[in-house]
Amino acid sequence: MTTKNGQWYPPEWPERIRALQAGDLAPVTPRRAATVMLLREAAEGAADAFDVHMLRRRPSMAFAGGAYAYPGGSVDPRDEAVNAEIGWAGPARSVWAVRFGTDEATAQGIVCAAVRETFEEAGVLLAGPDADTVVADTTGDDWEADRAALVARELSFADFLARRGLLLRSDLLGAWTRWITPEFEARRYDTWFFVAVLPEGQRTRNASSEADRTEWIRPEDAAAGYDRGELLMMPPTIATLRQLQAYASPAAALAGSAERDLDPVLARARLDEQGRIELSWPGHDEFTKRVVP
Repeated sequence: MTTKNGQWYPPEWPERIRALQAGDLAPVTPRRAATVMLLREAAEGAADAFDVHMLRRRPSMAFAGGAYAYPGGSVDPRDEAVNAEIGWAGPARSVWAVRFGTDEATAQGIVCAAVRETFEEAGVLLAGPDADTVVADTTGDDWEADRAALVARELSFADFLARRGLLLRSDLLGAWTRWITPEFEARRYDTWFFVAVLPEGQRTRNASSEADRTEWIRPEDAAAGYDRGELLMMPPTIATLRQLQAYASPAAALAGSAERDLDPVLARARLDEQGRIELSWPGHDEFTKRVVP
């Protein structure tokens, strides 16, 4: 179900909101997750323009089916293990922990999820043999075998990196924002959004079984498609697209991420005097809506 634009709005929300308000619904504990906005320079001759990589979730998906999103997914508990010998370059785990307001193990898991899920769903790997280089090509049967093993959780990310003699390049990521799925949603995620620039020599592909198409699109064009009701998106997706439009290049967006606020955005729901549901996301007035019983 959508609104007059492309805002994702599940039809079961009013019932679940009322159940939550009445104390008949216990919120599900959100799973930690990460998603990455991959950016690249636009076509030659397009000044002050860049593209973002987006995928469309299959309509059959139970959560946000048909919605446009970015590569991402849940944290693998193995990535949070303090004894996981993960090859690492860039800002230390302690630096990320301060940035996230978490302990080092949690920060490590979030950063690993961002890099691993980008490889699993887009075929792009933010890693290299040393702190100054990045893998130039991740295509071929051997890479695909490793990617499939990661997806199936038959191979840990630490073992994958070690097998190939690679270091995770945490300096290629910029933490952008954090959104938590509303308490009344059946599937909940505590998601950190990152920005990254497509490494030279690599290319994206639709490697996700959850997506039926992928594309590179300018943030302003994707936002316009949402405004026309042509592209279905969840609030954090359209919100981040609008935020990206303030930057002139991928490099500028990556540099600007250091100043981004990571206080979590969590929807609020209440009943007004007429018994209507008022739904809002603090700091994002465009998503405020009143639902008639």
